[in-house]
Amino acid sequence: MRISTLVVRLSLAALVVLGFLLATKATPAQQNAAPARPSGSTPNVQNSHLNQQSAAGPLATQLKDWTAQVTTPQWLGYTVPQIAGNRNICCGGDWNGDCGTCRLENGEHGVNIIGNDANATGMLEGSREIAILFRAENHQITKIRVASTECTLDAGGLPFVWITNVKPAESVALLTTFVRNERSDFRDSDDRHGRQALSAIALHADDSAEAVLESFIRPDSPDELRKQTAFWLSEARGKAGFLALQKMAKSDPSSDVRAHVTFALSVSREPGAVDEMIRMAHDDESTHVRGQALFWLAQKAGKKEAAAITNAIENDPDTEVKKKAVFALSQMPKDEGVPKLIEVAQNNRNPVVRKQAMFWLGQSNDPRALAFFEKVLSQ
Repeated sequence: MRISTLVVRLSLAALVVLGFLLATKATPAQQNAAPARPSGSTPNVQNSHLNQQSAAGPLATQLKDWTAQVTTPQWLGYTVPQIAGNRNICCGGDWNGDCGTCRLENGEHGVNIIGNDANATGMLEGSREIAILFRAENHQITKIRVASTECTLDAGGLPFVWITNVKPAESVALLTTFVRNERSDFRDSDDRHGRQALSAIALHADDSAEAVLESFIRPDSPDELRKQTAFWLSEARGKAGFLALQKMAKSDPSSDVRAHVTFALSVSREPGAVDEMIRMAHDDESTHVRGQALFWLAQKAGKKEAAAITNAIENDPDTEVKKKAVFALSQMPKDEGVPKLIEVAQNNRNPVVRKQAMFWLGQSNDPRALAFFEKVLSQ
């Protein structure tokens, strides 16, 4: 099974464009990647004067004291164990596909997740680490970044303080404050500290991260925070994340958030994720949610998913959902989707649905669709 390459720009608008599950083979550079560094090691930092310090007192206090002293731009960082998974985490911006160099001083802000084939060598489970990075200027934190320690960090000529022996639970607690500070304003923008802190929390191999993420999906949290947390539960947190998503799928009060959960489930590699998407496509009270579930089922393109889509065309009580199901067929690989569209165009009793199937057949540029139109016009 191939793991997806995801360039994560977690805006809701981007999710529709996303078809975003762009499967790819591991590159030779990834396959020959160096083994994971020992726990607590300093990553390769270039173009900087590095000042290494041991953790002294609470991490939050150390960051606060450092920030208070900073006038001109500087960086501070530390490493923590990364939750297991075949992935490299590269900070947004200039990256070359193998997470070779992360240029911290460019204008990009996102997190790039480079997924790898399960069989790729050099991608080790367990002992790998991530670097959590803070930039300060004029006594304020101006950026937060996260990157795998396999990356080389280019600090753009700025000083760099590196803290060793950081406790992962203290890191989670510190990052949580940045998320909480934006609870009422968790806007759809990659340069928000809270969004960067959220992704970093999700990648911690620490039990405290699990509890914090679940607190973010409570109904009293902002909708946008619940949506973004849903993605990270799916991408990073394995079975525990899937179980949390399952609860969201059944009980979140917002149909907009539940629709986003269908996307998050489509990213999940856990057994049962597809079945939960099918349940949502069939049972959710919202036509929007059912339609989104059908769309993301189409991206999976298996027999079980195809059956759920055709079932919606035949049995969903809402014509708009039926139309979305027809569109979902158009998103499937042509060898699977085109024959089903032809069948719907020929046999469905709803004229609106038949018309929709004809429209998407016309968009397919498939010879079988042309042959079908010729047959219809010759009758």
